[in-house]
Amino acid sequence: MNNKSLTFMRLRLSPQIMEQFEGVDFYDIESLLTEEEIMIRDMVRDWVDEEVIPKIEHACEEGIFPDEWRVALGEMGVLGAPLKGYGCPGLSYVAYGLICQELERGDSGLRSFASVQGSLAMYPIWDFGTEEQKEHYLPKLATGEMVGCFGLTEPDYGSNPGDMITKAEDMGDHYLLNGAKMWITNGSIADVAIVWAKLDGVIRGFIVEKGDEGFSAPEMKGKHSLKASVTSELVMQDCKIPKDRMLPNVKGLKGPFSCLNNARYGISWGALGSAMACFHSAKTYALSRIQFGEPIAAYQLIQNKLAWMLREITKGQLLAYHLGKKKDDGTWFNEQISLAKMNNVDIALEIARVARDIHGANGILDEYPVMRHMANLESVKTYEGTHDIHNLIIGRYITGIQAFTRNS
Repeated sequence: MNNKSLTFMRLRLSPQIMEQFEGVDFYDIESLLTEEEIMIRDMVRDWVDEEVIPKIEHACEEGIFPDEWRVALGEMGVLGAPLKGYGCPGLSYVAYGLICQELERGDSGLRSFASVQGSLAMYPIWDFGTEEQKEHYLPKLATGEMVGCFGLTEPDYGSNPGDMITKAEDMGDHYLLNGAKMWITNGSIADVAIVWAKLDGVIRGFIVEKGDEGFSAPEMKGKHSLKASVTSELVMQDCKIPKDRMLPNVKGLKGPFSCLNNARYGISWGALGSAMACFHSAKTYALSRIQFGEPIAAYQLIQNKLAWMLREITKGQLLAYHLGKKKDDGTWFNEQISLAKMNNVDIALEIARVARDIHGANGILDEYPVMRHMANLESVKTYEGTHDIHNLIIGRYITGIQAFTRNS
């Protein structure tokens, strides 16, 4: 990390805020973390408590992602966290996971912004781009000066991106892109979009800039989930892209899937942040809510629910931490990420539902975070590979049989 980020980190720590949320660590995972990883987690935790949680309900109500959050994420040095060089922090994957955990404890939309920026916009440039592309884009994306997005999903092709219809044509001195992408986080506020299109039948990545001729990014409205996140379409109508903006070092689905794996890894930690927020709220509420002369936390049904929450969060933490260590030493494989993403989002959504039950009628109020997290997690369960698709990925690993289509 750079000196500016470390200084910012130390300035943000606040004992008073830390007492409000102490984290969930039943198996003492903190003892396995490095000093830097703990400091990074505490920095982001403190910032979320001070700057995000007091403002998140207003942001959801207005349907906005506050620009000040983008600036702060850049100042903290957490964008593109595990990438090295070109102004990127070069942190461990465990540190990146902890960042995602604390951001999503604030809101899934906040973690989505950082995840898309780092894993889906910065990573493909870092891994597949030219030296000139890396030097031009990555430093500005790392500081948040520029915002990025990722265009893979189409209106008719989500779980089956290989059948995408967005096409690129080689026009001699430029490429011409035609097609549309959908459900694009950051799309309308992005300065650059990594768009995947078929060139002569082969999937390639292109860097599309805001303002390119033939490119537009209308925002999608009317969401009941991820309301504090900008979700857009990307429309390319004879969109002219200079030749030096194609990512030269990857072909086929390997490119977008490698980006998605990094994002899915972050989600496996982020979902635990939502689960922790719901557990913390449910425990606090149960200890203060008096019924029949006792706090409801004194009753067996409530204690059973709280114990189940703690159990599932702890299992999810151990899963995410071990996967993070495997990411750091390079021994992971794709199906492990599918299992972590699928499991941790699944248990986080169920924890949100149980927490809503513990809160009773109060659980639907914006005074408590559980309904917001529950709605957000419905989207998180769907994007970056649905629950069922990840089950099929694991099923293929177990049996060796492809079950995605009838004919394979």
